[in-house]
Amino acid sequence: MEQQVIYYSNELEDEFSGTYIKPRNIDESYNYSKNPVWDFCSFIIQNVISMPVKLIYAKIKFNLKFEGKEKLKKYRKQGCFIYVNHTQNFLDTFLPSIAVFPKRNFLIVNPENISMKGTGWLVEMLGAIPIPNTKNATKNFLRQIEKRIEKNSSITIYPEAHIWPYYTKIRDFKSVSFKYPVKTNKPCFAITNTYQLKNNKIVMVSYVDGPFFANSNLSEKEACNKLRDEIFECMTTRSKNNTVEKIKYIKKS
Repeated sequence: MEQQVIYYSNELEDEFSGTYIKPRNIDESYNYSKNPVWDFCSFIIQNVISMPVKLIYAKIKFNLKFEGKEKLKKYRKQGCFIYVNHTQNFLDTFLPSIAVFPKRNFLIVNPENISMKGTGWLVEMLGAIPIPNTKNATKNFLRQIEKRIEKNSSITIYPEAHIWPYYTKIRDFKSVSFKYPVKTNKPCFAITNTYQLKNNKIVMVSYVDGPFFANSNLSEKEACNKLRDEIFECMTTRSKNNTVEKIKYIKKS
């Protein structure tokens, strides 16, 4: 297997998805709360029509296997947050939904993800919740997260924010995305995707850990930082199970 090399400058900001899409402006005019008909169609696409495609792709492309998925069963009937390392363009859009099925899963995404002409609406129906660009839109964004959590769905967050294909470590990430479970007092789980070589083929083994809970005795900022550190440490430990490095990332000197 020939190893590709990528040079990076900043692990918090560099993006290697290989695509550029001009993002939509997500302001107060963006409709986060869809009507019941739209939401029903979204459910059918999310959990019925697309699920066989998701399973077949994950199996054929990566022979995907979950370790620890049983930890999610106890929380089937309540909302939760899932934090995942960001290492695939396509698979990352639905991998958590396989793990939590039949629970509905939603994803917090950058506006670029719903900005492709002709397919942006489909990404929204598959559960994308775009990050707002304005302060006024933030209220609607937070209200939508609370609504989905109250309806016992899961919400996936990629705290690394940017895609680094096949990356085998955990990049540094900020604590800002942990304010959601702190405010809602809901459990968090970590899914750490690893790449392992089996029978001369790269397969993906995804480790599920949790639940993690915010410490209610701390201030909001302190609770976010503590939760971030716990999940970062857990994911870093799990990342040591990688056994193959398809792409080597080297920091520019």
